[in-house]
Amino acid sequence: MAKKNKNNINVVYSTNPNFKFETNDAPEESSVVPSKEQLKIYLDRLGGGKLLSRVTGFTGKTGDIELLGKLLKQKCGVGGSVRDREILIQGDHREKIILILSKEGYKIKKAGA
Repeated sequence: MAKKNKNNINVVYSTNPNFKFETNDAPEESSVVPSKEQLKIYLDRLGGGKLLSRVTGFTGKTGDIELLGKLLKQKCGVGGSVRDREILIQGDHREKIILILSKEGYKIKKAGA
Protein backbone atom coordinates (compact mmCIF):
# COMPACT_ATOMS: atom_id res chain seq x y z
CA MET A 1 0.00 0.00 0.00
CA ALA A 2 1.13 3.50 -0.73
CA LYS A 3 1.63 6.00 2.03
CA LYS A 4 -1.18 8.51 2.27
CA ASN A 5 -0.34 12.16 2.59
CA LYS A 6 -3.02 13.86 4.69
CA ASN A 7 -2.01 17.31 3.41
CA ASN A 8 -3.12 16.61 -0.18
CA ILE A 9 -6.44 18.27 -0.76
CA ASN A 10 -9.13 17.74 -3.43
CA VAL A 11 -7.04 15.53 -5.73
CA VAL A 12 -8.12 11.96 -6.30
CA TYR A 13 -6.16 11.01 -9.41
CA SER A 14 -4.11 12.74 -12.08
CA THR A 15 -2.81 11.39 -15.40
CA ASN A 16 -0.28 14.21 -15.74
CA PRO A 17 3.20 12.76 -14.98
CA ASN A 18 4.50 16.23 -13.99
CA PHE A 19 1.63 16.94 -11.60
CA LYS A 20 2.64 18.09 -8.13
CA PHE A 21 0.27 18.12 -5.18
CA GLU A 22 -0.43 21.44 -3.50
CA THR A 23 -0.32 21.26 0.27
CA ASN A 24 -1.56 23.57 2.98
CA ASP A 25 1.73 23.68 4.84
CA ALA A 26 1.79 26.95 6.72
CA PRO A 27 5.21 28.15 7.82
CA GLU A 28 5.67 27.48 11.53
CA GLU A 29 6.19 30.48 13.77
CA SER A 30 9.67 30.66 15.18
CA SER A 31 10.26 29.89 18.83
CA VAL A 32 11.01 32.94 20.89
CA VAL A 33 13.47 32.85 23.75
CA PRO A 34 11.54 33.07 27.07
CA SER A 35 13.56 36.12 28.16
CA LYS A 36 12.22 38.02 25.10
CA GLU A 37 8.57 37.33 26.03
CA GLN A 38 6.66 40.03 27.95
CA LEU A 39 3.73 38.26 29.62
CA LYS A 40 0.93 39.95 31.55
CA ILE A 41 -1.15 38.28 34.25
CA TYR A 42 -4.71 39.45 34.86
CA LEU A 43 -7.37 38.47 37.39
CA ASP A 44 -10.83 38.22 35.84
CA ARG A 45 -14.27 37.15 37.01
CA LEU A 46 -16.40 34.72 35.07
CA GLY A 47 -20.18 34.97 34.75
CA GLY A 48 -20.88 33.18 38.04
CA GLY A 49 -18.45 35.32 40.00
CA LYS A 50 -15.64 32.73 39.84
CA LEU A 51 -12.06 34.00 39.63
CA LEU A 52 -9.81 33.32 36.68
CA SER A 53 -6.08 34.02 36.22
CA ARG A 54 -5.33 34.99 32.62
CA VAL A 55 -1.84 35.06 31.05
CA THR A 56 -1.51 37.09 27.83
CA GLY A 57 1.24 38.34 25.54
CA PHE A 58 2.71 35.01 24.39
CA THR A 59 4.19 35.29 20.88
CA GLY A 60 5.83 31.87 20.36
CA LYS A 61 4.60 28.70 18.67
CA THR A 62 1.14 27.33 19.34
CA GLY A 63 2.65 24.10 20.64
CA ASP A 64 4.82 26.05 23.08
CA ILE A 65 1.86 27.90 24.59
CA GLU A 66 0.02 24.58 24.96
CA LEU A 67 2.98 23.13 26.89
CA LEU A 68 3.26 26.23 29.05
CA GLY A 69 -0.47 26.09 29.82
CA LYS A 70 -0.16 22.43 30.79
CA LEU A 71 2.79 23.22 33.07
CA LEU A 72 0.91 26.02 34.83
CA LYS A 73 -2.18 23.85 35.34
CA GLN A 74 -0.07 21.06 36.83
CA LYS A 75 1.96 23.30 39.13
CA CYS A 76 -1.12 25.17 40.38
CA GLY A 77 -3.13 21.95 40.73
CA VAL A 78 -6.20 23.36 38.99
CA GLY A 79 -7.99 23.23 35.65
CA GLY A 80 -7.72 25.69 32.82
CA SER A 81 -7.39 26.04 29.08
CA VAL A 82 -5.52 27.78 26.27
CA ARG A 83 -7.71 29.93 24.00
CA ASP A 84 -6.93 32.72 21.55
CA ARG A 85 -3.23 32.73 22.54
CA GLU A 86 -4.17 33.23 26.22
CA ILE A 87 -3.67 30.82 29.10
CA LEU A 88 -6.68 30.63 31.42
CA ILE A 89 -6.16 29.16 34.91
CA GLN A 90 -9.11 28.63 37.28
CA GLY A 91 -8.84 30.62 40.52
CA ASP A 92 -6.57 33.39 41.79
CA HIS A 93 -3.11 31.88 41.30
CA ARG A 94 -1.28 34.98 40.14
CA GLU A 95 1.52 34.74 42.71
CA LYS A 96 2.19 31.05 41.90
CA ILE A 97 2.11 31.79 38.17
CA ILE A 98 4.58 34.64 38.59
CA LEU A 99 6.99 32.35 40.47
CA ILE A 100 6.66 29.53 37.94
CA LEU A 101 7.10 31.77 34.89
CA SER A 102 10.06 33.63 36.40
CA LYS A 103 11.80 30.29 37.04
CA GLU A 104 11.19 29.42 33.37
CA GLY A 105 12.88 32.70 32.35
CA TYR A 106 9.86 34.78 31.25
CA LYS A 107 9.40 38.49 31.95
CA ILE A 108 6.16 38.96 33.86
CA LYS A 109 3.97 41.92 34.70
CA LYS A 110 1.04 41.77 37.09
CA ALA A 111 -1.66 43.76 35.30
CA GLY A 112 -5.17 44.86 36.18
CA ALA A 113 -6.54 45.06 39.71
